[in-house]
Amino acid sequence: MENNQEIVENSELSMISAINHLENELAKIRAGKANPIMLKGITVEYYGNMTPLSQVASVSTPNAQTISIQPWEKSILEEIEKSIIGSNLGLNPVNNGESLLINIPPLTEERRIELSKLAKSESEAAKVSIRNTRKDTNNKIKNLEISDDLKSNLEIDTQELTDKYIKKVDEMLSVKEKDILTL
Repeated sequence: MENNQEIVENSELSMISAINHLENELAKIRAGKANPIMLKGITVEYYGNMTPLSQVASVSTPNAQTISIQPWEKSILEEIEKSIIGSNLGLNPVNNGESLLINIPPLTEERRIELSKLAKSESEAAKVSIRNTRKDTNNKIKNLEISDDLKSNLEIDTQELTDKYIKKVDEMLSVKEKDILTL
């Protein structure tokens, strides 16, 4: 059985996990600037296996509007191109025979607002996850056979962690919204 402090430490690990998930989700939301992370979920058929793009090519951003993909083997250039087109990211790579270039068009105001709403939604999901962790932890604390003072101290520690990570979510959202809404 967990000791008293482990219960709070495990709840913090769960809250950190929610923050990491939010970080990944926010990174996928493109803000009109080229970023290799935009292609993170792309896999390419390579010798019969679906392989992450980052393991078969170098992905870079020569400028704020362009992503460059340089495969390590030219033979998979067309396969990479097909994977990007089929990814529903709305990106159209240009194949020059050596590498692929993807031009990232500037976002319209309407699209910026949609992306901002998506970022808020992801942030709210992270907050719900953190609050659920607090609730579960407090339920575990209530069932402990310890003094009410110790229970109260553990609940206070849990609330402080909750406040800390909710604040972190708000900060992450603020940074992402600024990124999305800045031309």
